[in-house]
Amino acid sequence: MKEPRSPASGFNIVGKRTPLVDALPKAAGTAVYVDDIKLPGMLVARVLRSPHAHARIRAIDTSKAEALPGVRAVVTGAEAPTKFGVLPLSKDETAMAVDRARFVGHEVAAVAADDEEIADAALRLIAVDYEVLPAFVEPEQAVKPVPPEHKIHDYTKFPDNTHRLVQHAFGDLDGAFRSAAATADGRFKMAGLSHAFTEPHAVLAHFEPTGRLTVWSCQQVPHYLHRALAEVLGMPMHRIRVIKPTVGGGFGGKSDPFPHEILVAMLSRKCGRPVKLRLDREEVYFVHRGRHPTKTKLAIAADADGKLTGMDLDVVIDGGAFGSFGIISSYYNGVLSQAPYRFETFRYNGRRVYTNKPPSGAMRGHGAVNTRFALETLLDELAEKLGLDPVELRRRNLIPPNSTTINGFRITSNGIAQCIDECTRRSGWAERRGKLPYGRGLGIGCGFYISGSALPIHWTKLPQSTVHLKIDMDGGITLHTGASEIGQGSDTMAAQMVAEVLGVPIDMVRVVAVDTDLSPVDLGSYSSRVTFMNGNAAIEAASKIRDKLGRAAEILLAQRTKYGVPREYLDFADGWIYARTNPELRVSYMEALTLALENNGALVAKGVYQSPPLEVATHKGAAAGLSPTYSFSAYVADVEVDPDTGYVRVHKIWAAHDCGRSLNPIAVEGQIEGSIHMGLGQALMEELRFNKGQPLEPNLLDYRTLSAKQMPEVEVIVVETNDPEGPFGAKEVGEGPLAPVIPAVANAIYDAVGVRLRELPMTPDRVLEAIDQKRDKPALAHAAE
Repeated sequence: MKEPRSPASGFNIVGKRTPLVDALPKAAGTAVYVDDIKLPGMLVARVLRSPHAHARIRAIDTSKAEALPGVRAVVTGAEAPTKFGVLPLSKDETAMAVDRARFVGHEVAAVAADDEEIADAALRLIAVDYEVLPAFVEPEQAVKPVPPEHKIHDYTKFPDNTHRLVQHAFGDLDGAFRSAAATADGRFKMAGLSHAFTEPHAVLAHFEPTGRLTVWSCQQVPHYLHRALAEVLGMPMHRIRVIKPTVGGGFGGKSDPFPHEILVAMLSRKCGRPVKLRLDREEVYFVHRGRHPTKTKLAIAADADGKLTGMDLDVVIDGGAFGSFGIISSYYNGVLSQAPYRFETFRYNGRRVYTNKPPSGAMRGHGAVNTRFALETLLDELAEKLGLDPVELRRRNLIPPNSTTINGFRITSNGIAQCIDECTRRSGWAERRGKLPYGRGLGIGCGFYISGSALPIHWTKLPQSTVHLKIDMDGGITLHTGASEIGQGSDTMAAQMVAEVLGVPIDMVRVVAVDTDLSPVDLGSYSSRVTFMNGNAAIEAASKIRDKLGRAAEILLAQRTKYGVPREYLDFADGWIYARTNPELRVSYMEALTLALENNGALVAKGVYQSPPLEVATHKGAAAGLSPTYSFSAYVADVEVDPDTGYVRVHKIWAAHDCGRSLNPIAVEGQIEGSIHMGLGQALMEELRFNKGQPLEPNLLDYRTLSAKQMPEVEVIVVETNDPEGPFGAKEVGEGPLAPVIPAVANAIYDAVGVRLRELPMTPDRVLEAIDQKRDKPALAHAAE
């Protein structure tokens, strides 16, 4: 056991470069994923999917499939008509299509068989009588009135296929534009994206002879799956167990309860045997839930001093066939658009429409990324019209710490000014921007994101996060949590919090995560909530254990010294509990634990997190985007554009992000670098394309993502603002770091070759077309004369 450090040396573990607790199993290949699990008598599931984008199902005949030797169960949508969805306000999905198929790839029936060959043969024997209906594959089609019988979902109140309409207005916007010294406006188009995670969806269900159902799934939010299974299957939740093994990436794409999870449970219940389904890559694109294709119209105004006076935003997002997180997306596109700036007036019209395509949902930076691209691009245009440096325009309009946005968000810690200062200083912005040779340029982009939603999706008083701790005679600390480790490091973070409070090495903390029989409820890994909420819950639980150990140490020190040491003057570090003013007065962690266990047994404690009461404005949807705190970012991109081919090469990104306090620099840097990789993919190449609702590139060969060779040098700049409510001052770093990179690259392209791009991805053909159009403008103007 190490000698205890002096109090002046600071934290035990927080802020130290700590390897992730699951790194070695993953690197060694011993981590267990869903598809690694095999149970005796396990069957293979396959799903029959609709070949039509929109069709009424008149009849399904499964008799030949059921008669095939080796087929153990067949299920159809009629056997589970109960609707479910991740949002209580938008339950529009069923385990399989009941009355109609709503997109190419929609689940229609499923089989469980002895092996893959038999299952595939069974699918070919299922006869489905379809009546093909008009398909609405573009938002422009979806917003036109249609006969009720042709609507994608008949429950909506609109005469067309609108899912949700959001309208917000603050201040005299028209007056702001009339009196503006300069304005900038534009129409932007952003393609839909896939998460492209490495591990495809997989699920294993076992309906046991006891009548209990166990489901293993690569889920980000096992709690919501638990709810949906109970609801659709008509089973009490205590008869269902959900386990999340290792997950090979999620990025928001594994946040919903999914039809395939429920239909596999149905198959297992029907045949009484374990059933596993692993989707192939094409099916992953059918399940989808990726970034919404978006069309944005935006205008901003400023006075002669460069003060932003108005923003007018109109957004249409393509939701695909189902709701998913879409209602939240509808709000987030607007409410997360303003900060880190202060606007005097603001108007937002947001519309999410149903289309006959795979459903869009939550993807890293959910709801904030596309509008950020449009706003940051127009800020650069506005700065040029005002004769200001783009950085100066931003600096003049930053929202300060401890303030409130125009739509009622409470801002606490705010390091955006430091982020801008650091990334511009290190990039040589003042010396290089606008002064580099033709084809080379610098661009800036800023961002803003939530650290978890202040109000949960299910409006109950259930804590948003709960942690249980248990310590027995071996001294090891078992941490039970429902937070989902999906590669972002949440298990490591929770272990750090406990080890920090108790002053022990992190390897003494073992994390038992997401087994609904063992773990307390946590609302899952989405909206960048885990570090803030689960971290605070872990600290509270560890503090209760610390108090018990402190009482034991106080007794032991009283026995060994003349005066003793009151527990409030004890520090915990390196496995010792010692007097703050005299480290020589100490007892070991194990000594204190042994005494604390006497006549008591295992030490147990519970910690919870509930977002603090926040003042909610009165306008509709005011709670959307409300968060205990927000992160801030500023990036500078250095790019090179080949004017003959339009190819864009990103040389370097200076990425400054305000994460409150950096709990683990390894994890913080990894999250920022990963966000930049994903953002560059959206900026330069990623795009989901369809032909009459059929995905054109449903594989990782044709759907292009950024390769390691194309990844630029990244200089991560961690700005620490020590948030007053975060766990040891921390806030989010999982999603916010994505948004600034796309506009930073777009603005750098303008600095390099003088063209502004308004469509994502900014592929070479689009860049080259813009360059050619600029070259032709002088000739066209001369011809007009």
